[in-house]
Amino acid sequence: MASTITSGIPETLSGERIEELQQIAGDHMFMHAVQINDWRGNLRIYVKGEGVWVEDVHGNRHLDAMAGLWYKAVGYGRKEIADAVYAQMTAIDSPPAGSSTIPQIELAGKVAELYPDHGARSFFVSGGSEAVETAVKMAKKYSQLNGKGGAFKVVSRRYSYHGGTAMAVSLGRNPAADPMGPEMPGALHVTNWNSYRLPFAGDPVDVAVKCANEIEEVIVHQGPETVAAIIAEPISAAYGIQIPPAEYWQRLREIADKYDVVLIADEVITGFGRTGEWFAPTNWGVQPDITVVAKAITSGYAPLGAAIATKKIADAFIGGPKETFRHLITFGGHPIASAAALANLKIFEREDLVGNSRRMGTYLYEKLQDLFSHKIVGDVRGGLGLLAAVELVSDRENKTPFPADAGLAKKLPKMLFDRNMVSFRAGDVITICPPLSINKDEIDFIVDAIDGALDELEGELGI
Repeated sequence: MASTITSGIPETLSGERIEELQQIAGDHMFMHAVQINDWRGNLRIYVKGEGVWVEDVHGNRHLDAMAGLWYKAVGYGRKEIADAVYAQMTAIDSPPAGSSTIPQIELAGKVAELYPDHGARSFFVSGGSEAVETAVKMAKKYSQLNGKGGAFKVVSRRYSYHGGTAMAVSLGRNPAADPMGPEMPGALHVTNWNSYRLPFAGDPVDVAVKCANEIEEVIVHQGPETVAAIIAEPISAAYGIQIPPAEYWQRLREIADKYDVVLIADEVITGFGRTGEWFAPTNWGVQPDITVVAKAITSGYAPLGAAIATKKIADAFIGGPKETFRHLITFGGHPIASAAALANLKIFEREDLVGNSRRMGTYLYEKLQDLFSHKIVGDVRGGLGLLAAVELVSDRENKTPFPADAGLAKKLPKMLFDRNMVSFRAGDVITICPPLSINKDEIDFIVDAIDGALDELEGELGI
């Protein structure tokens, strides 16, 4: 079907136009990581957003409890970001190769100002997967420049998610990542931290340290001279919002230092305020060597990511041809995206969104405790900024998951949607990651929606 191109967003759309859009999408679009048959003819199409709320083509308003795809930190409808993008686009949208623009330069300085190591240097890319690829390549090159010419191996944790590109998928060994082929040579996988189902018996802190020590065992077994990097999410979102004790990341730092291995923190989700600090390892007094960021750096208003290297790492690339980091992303750090990021970070500072994340995160975690009144709630995780999870089980005492045929991943999103809340990550684990601009009344709305959905679910399951 031929499409009708229109300029701007109309106040209302006719039923005929909505039907046309559904037809075009059903015939010609892929939706990321979703089966076509699950949405064909019934695609949710949104046209407006303000704060934590979005409005669809039918005029219905929903609270976005997942901040887009973990990224809408300052919320929807921020005109000043759009104005900054427009101003940059009409001045110079992109420079000649081998040169730069003011927003790119200013953003690098701003990131260094916010980062714990103020001597940091940023390599800007277009998104999280590219940032992970960049960080790993940087770690390997750094190792080679510092006497570890054979260092190509990377240690990661099982059930992590580090991106959708071929190399990034190799890290973590997440069954949901759909690798479609051999993994990257040198990808080594170890036990991940799980606070609800401890991977080993014992005190949680001791178990966390034991998980970290497994990384040391792998490095020793493989040979430290062959290992370039350790990569880990400070909080494993893909594994159900698993928040480790401070001792875990402190031990990772000790191991990396002991064996001269680059420690990479994948903060694509947690970076820029999500945990109540600009960067998550700050909560535990740890400084990674390279930090991977994306998503909240622009709040999703434009595609941007970065590998932020400490001065120690970055300085290794200063010298001659041999030291040059020969890595190139065509649209990495695009001036328009950089302008969006600068405007976005101004909002962060003006409205103290990092502080709001800390305060509202505590409030959210406290409110979620009320959900234990439901027999199917096994665990509530959170309390470190605006990132939380409610895990559902068929047997709380034994922490027994629901069988796949219970269909929670299809039922719960609809039940929440019917209560005017968007949460695409709702199943055995209901993930909550709202914009950092959220207030207490809106958090109450989220918890009430989950409470009502669980009532309905329990009724349907006969519990």
